[in-house]
Amino acid sequence: MKASYNLTTPNITEQLTPRPSTQFRTGFDVEKIREDFPILKQRVHGKPLVYLDNAATTQKPRVVIEAIQKYYTEENANVHRGVHFLSEKATQAYEGARSRIRRFINASKDREIIFVRGATEGINLVVNSYGRKYLQPGDEIIISAMEHHSNIVPWQILCEEKGTKLRIIPMNDAGELLIDEYEKLLNERTKFVSVVQISNSLGTINPVRQIIQMAHNYGIPVLIDGAQAVQHIPVDVKDLDCDFYVFSGHKIFGPTGIGVLYGKERLLEAMPPYQGGGDMILSVTFEKTTYNTLPAKFEAGTPHIEGGIGLGVAIDYVSKIGLDTIAAYEHELLQYATEALSEIEGLRIIGTAKEKASVLSFVLEGVHPHDMGTILDTEGIAIRTGHHCTQPVMQRFGIPATARASLAFYNTKEDIDALVRGIYKVKEIFGS
Repeated sequence: MKASYNLTTPNITEQLTPRPSTQFRTGFDVEKIREDFPILKQRVHGKPLVYLDNAATTQKPRVVIEAIQKYYTEENANVHRGVHFLSEKATQAYEGARSRIRRFINASKDREIIFVRGATEGINLVVNSYGRKYLQPGDEIIISAMEHHSNIVPWQILCEEKGTKLRIIPMNDAGELLIDEYEKLLNERTKFVSVVQISNSLGTINPVRQIIQMAHNYGIPVLIDGAQAVQHIPVDVKDLDCDFYVFSGHKIFGPTGIGVLYGKERLLEAMPPYQGGGDMILSVTFEKTTYNTLPAKFEAGTPHIEGGIGLGVAIDYVSKIGLDTIAAYEHELLQYATEALSEIEGLRIIGTAKEKASVLSFVLEGVHPHDMGTILDTEGIAIRTGHHCTQPVMQRFGIPATARASLAFYNTKEDIDALVRGIYKVKEIFGS
């Protein structure tokens, strides 16, 4: 029997928790995991923190925090250029992180892993390097209707500069891409495909392997935006056969300001540098500069050293738990949350794809999402409200914004129950 959610119910807590978190079918010990995240112990406005804004950024486990502290207390020096002890030590730690990332996504070589500031910079690098060199007026680039602005705007800028055309894969009312329509867009003028693996505003898991294969049938390279994927599901770039893959460190429990662009070696070798400066050169005269080899060719200037080291530690932490284990737990938690929110009168979930991960976007009749977010904050509940940098998605569903609860493996059923109670409080305040 489903729980009944009603403000007039005298003991709503009991009805909202039909099964405690310790009885998850996956056997996942979430309480042990939560001990690794110091920030989750704090209270906000006098209430226990319920952090449900993980699609915006994730919290950091103690091992990542300690790794950054260790770098600044024991290893701090610039990398690649010094012959002294600290520089060698910092270089070893930084390049060790690159190798961890290569193993994590099953890339072939470390030189295929380019450190960038995040997924946004990774996409901009490909647009400005590959796009400017290889795309010509009249060429077509395919993206999808559910892209983050970071996978729309850079291509629009390129289209204005080069005279290329942007084509859009449409989606249905559930928030699923229409693959038949995608197939119709592919033609001899198509020169690049760039799509998101998991939508940040809908939670839809797109069939990227199929999308890649269909593009490759025409010889078209494909970039996958994995900013919302690598922390939720296993990613194998060789199995996907993607040409480029980007993700951000702070979405996978690592530091902000660090991310990864994976690219197939032959493509990266053929691409010109994105930025000029130190470390990306072999020699410089006033007449000519010879560029460095991969990956340094794309990493001008002093890098985000502690960020790279911290990301490597975060990936080790996630790998130790296991992405299959994480995916199974989060799937069960998402099902629980979907059922609980669906019981609330006047609430509509935006994005009901069959294949989803860890995102619940919704609107509540008579209440602006920003007002909902403000009231939930007073209850210690952190969600995101707005267009989530996906304004075309909001336009597709005819809404200005949504409230978004996004899950991570440290969230619990009790977190979901707190969210439901908070939404009922919002309804009570607005009389909706």
